[in-house]
Amino acid sequence: MPETTLERRLGLGQATAINMIDMVGIGPFITLPMVIGMMNGPYFLYAWLAGAALSFVDALVWSELGAAFPRAGGSYNFLRVAYGEQGAGKLMSFLFVWQTMIQAPLVIASAAIGFASYFSYLVPLSALTSKLVSGGVVILIVVLLFRRIDAIGRISVLLWSGVIVTLLWIIGGGIAHGNFLQPIRHMNDGLTVNYAFITAIGFASVKSVYSYLGYYNVCHLGSEIINPTRNIPRSMFISITGIAVLYLMMNISVVSVVPWQEAKDSAFVVSVFVQRLFGSTAANVATCFILWVAFASVFSATLGYSRIPYAAAEDGAFFKIFARLHPTKHFPYVSLLFLGGLAFVFSMLFKLSDVISAILAMRILIQFIGQAIGLLLLRRKRPKADFPFRMPLFPWPVYIAILMWVGILVSTGTAMVISGLAVIAAGILVYFLKAKLNREWPFQAAPAGDSMPE
Repeated sequence: MPETTLERRLGLGQATAINMIDMVGIGPFITLPMVIGMMNGPYFLYAWLAGAALSFVDALVWSELGAAFPRAGGSYNFLRVAYGEQGAGKLMSFLFVWQTMIQAPLVIASAAIGFASYFSYLVPLSALTSKLVSGGVVILIVVLLFRRIDAIGRISVLLWSGVIVTLLWIIGGGIAHGNFLQPIRHMNDGLTVNYAFITAIGFASVKSVYSYLGYYNVCHLGSEIINPTRNIPRSMFISITGIAVLYLMMNISVVSVVPWQEAKDSAFVVSVFVQRLFGSTAANVATCFILWVAFASVFSATLGYSRIPYAAAEDGAFFKIFARLHPTKHFPYVSLLFLGGLAFVFSMLFKLSDVISAILAMRILIQFIGQAIGLLLLRRKRPKADFPFRMPLFPWPVYIAILMWVGILVSTGTAMVISGLAVIAAGILVYFLKAKLNREWPFQAAPAGDSMPE
């Protein structure tokens, strides 16, 4: 008789690999010139430090929640429990799944679009062929994910090794060039901490934070992590530390060879960097490695997101068809196929720059700010024993995380904020219609004492 539950088969190494390949997609290669251009000075490194700082602080929130509730779906479960499983938690968790069904395919599509954009360094692409390449990437990812989780764990480690080799090659090239420390010595040249600088770092951080997203992917796979109360927090902090160091060293390495004044206008700055050091053939090889990294990121992101509709459907809070597991490979294949199909469509319709801001604007209010507030509520209602991981200096890291996410939200721009609010408003309307028909909260009183068990 086939199993009907997910299996705990991912250890710390595999969980960390999945996080890191999700974080290092095409993002840092595409956003590197964007960040330099927005900062317009050698102090652009501060935007990458800001992204790392936000990730560390927010990971404390994810660690407490992930260790306490290691289940498939991540934020879906966090929001449901924090706001009351028979009360407002129904609305918050529904809104998370609602926006995930739109923003998750956007995340997948953004990596696929970035892949096609960088592929044009090797082979010039027309608008049509570029769309075909990005769509083909999504299809191949779905095919690779159509297997058991332990096989996916092995594939993740293989992809992760390519990610590390690529970054170390870039960093090593800059060190060998001999001017590696020059960008650090001059990073404060012309720096004045004023309103203009703060505004610039806010807008630039939208792009740098995008390149760090994924440190929490392990939480979406909570039901498949071995020893989750220890491995979920560990994998996040190891991932952020490793990626922050690699990002900073990669940026320093690149601008030690390609001056920041030139780098900010280059769409293929890393390939140009390798070309100047080692020649055209090496630049083509490096571009292939960058494409490997982009592909790995789509793989990891799609894996994590496919568990969210599954978790909601298994709880009866979403369409039942999404709760189906493959009869022999035991993974949520309906969820995977739906998100992959929508990502394919998005990869054909949108531009990368628009997708990045839209992703952040849609997620911040419900997912990042919503679950941070939810943790504050849970800490007041539940005993200490319910939280195997407890952050230092609580609740200050939570307050800081909320303030930083508000700043990032504002920096996405008015249009993106409005679009994010519109998606949330539509989700609220759909939820209340659904709740009215099914006589769920708030149209039916929750059983006494059931909204927040101690």
